[in-house]
Amino acid sequence: MQAAPVASAAPADTALVAVYLQHVALEKRLAPRTVALYAHGLQRLLALGQTLAVPLCALQPQHIRRSVAQWHSQGGSSASIALGLSCWRGFFHWLAGQHRVQRNPVQGIRPPKAAQRLPKALPVDAAVQLAAFAGETSSTPWQEARAAALTELLYSSGLRVSELVGLDVQPTSESIGWLDLDDALAHVLGKGSKRRSVPLSRVAVERARQWLQLRATVPALERTSALLAGRNGTRLTAQAIWKQLRIRARQAGLPVPVHPHMLRHSFASHLLQSSGDLRAVQELLGHASIATTQIYTRLDFQHLAKVYDAAHPRARRKGGGADKKPAQDGD
Repeated sequence: MQAAPVASAAPADTALVAVYLQHVALEKRLAPRTVALYAHGLQRLLALGQTLAVPLCALQPQHIRRSVAQWHSQGGSSASIALGLSCWRGFFHWLAGQHRVQRNPVQGIRPPKAAQRLPKALPVDAAVQLAAFAGETSSTPWQEARAAALTELLYSSGLRVSELVGLDVQPTSESIGWLDLDDALAHVLGKGSKRRSVPLSRVAVERARQWLQLRATVPALERTSALLAGRNGTRLTAQAIWKQLRIRARQAGLPVPVHPHMLRHSFASHLLQSSGDLRAVQELLGHASIATTQIYTRLDFQHLAKVYDAAHPRARRKGGGADKKPAQDGD
């Protein structure tokens, strides 16, 4: 599954690449798919040497940097460039072991930073619509109560789906998380085995109590301490919660697929919009670093920008209307 080297590249360089690919396939025992990715990456390196009329062993760091910049300007993603650089770095490391180069020209060269993707959060109205949804009549009462409880816990407390899955009705010696409805708290075990207590909303407490009342009527659920369990008495999996939430969102009329982490993002974004307290949001989400939480400030600004564009009389019109003036220096 190896890609053919560049046909017009210098024969000596083409031979070196072929030997290196045999090395990673036979001696390092890399998977065929990985070897094919290496071959594809080294085609670009051969093309670089051909363009510069420079043997691969004579390539310098400035050649690599210029190639990376051109690659990025042509639309190469940060991930693909990082993969290519990793392949080139390994190739030159091998050449150094063969005493063909004195230094690795790729060492210390990093790919462009990937654009930070903003988390997807629901608008407030959509999140409330989903949380308040009454359910389908085709569901049994206990299944509807369970779905309502898990949806409210995800949105009003910002739990990770793994934290929700781990909740027990009451604490036991084996519990990693549990509900305390009297104090309106969820005690969870988060990432890095860090424990935290998250407050429950009044509605979340009500939904949890309704679920527990109906849960007691299902004989199979008496055998498990899990808060959320299925008809066979086993703890619900993260995949089952994903599926239930997606179905519930569709039934509630939401136009986008909803997953548990989207409700966590919605919790954080809506709380930050209302309070502006970044540190409190960090504590509630269980983030080790506030830098992780700061992405929600960008999401909040994006929301404010949309409101401004839609409502402010001085907002610049989209689409280039007749009264849209070009920006002047200093604007």
